[in-house]
Amino acid sequence: MSRINIPLDAITSRLNLSGRFDSVRSQSITSRFANLRPIGEFLALQRISKPRDFGDVQSRINYNLSYFSSNYAAVFVMLSIYSLLTNLVLLFVIILVVGGMFGIGKLQGADLDVGFARATTSQLYTGLFIIAVPLGLWASPISTVLWLIGASGVSILGHAAFLERPIEDSFSGEAV
Repeated sequence: MSRINIPLDAITSRLNLSGRFDSVRSQSITSRFANLRPIGEFLALQRISKPRDFGDVQSRINYNLSYFSSNYAAVFVMLSIYSLLTNLVLLFVIILVVGGMFGIGKLQGADLDVGFARATTSQLYTGLFIIAVPLGLWASPISTVLWLIGASGVSILGHAAFLERPIEDSFSGEAV
């Protein structure tokens, strides 16, 4: 089975985000979460303030998205787990499809013989499809994905917009 390649270049070129995802492609998951910032620094309540204007919002978001990128990825993973735990039908469908594909793949093209019945791999895939599609539509995956996008956007962009840069980093780019 071949990998599915998502053309990030087509998406990022239109949104002018070309350099934002380069580090995501080149890093493994373990190195991605290796540079998590401490929770005290991530949730520093003394640094939360209302931005002065839209330029201040942009500079805060640019700084915080790069500085806390691993923390934001962890927030997204936690929200994803929460959305699956609150939508148990969708979790069941995902486990059913993954388990069914794994089980059918273990047959390595051989027929499944259960004593009283015999099924080919194409019949098993068709049966899995017939069961999983209606259950998947009933589980409302689109609303779950939209909720995940909204909750992630509000929490991550809200945190990034309201958290000030540290004092020592605020003056690092200015000439003396």
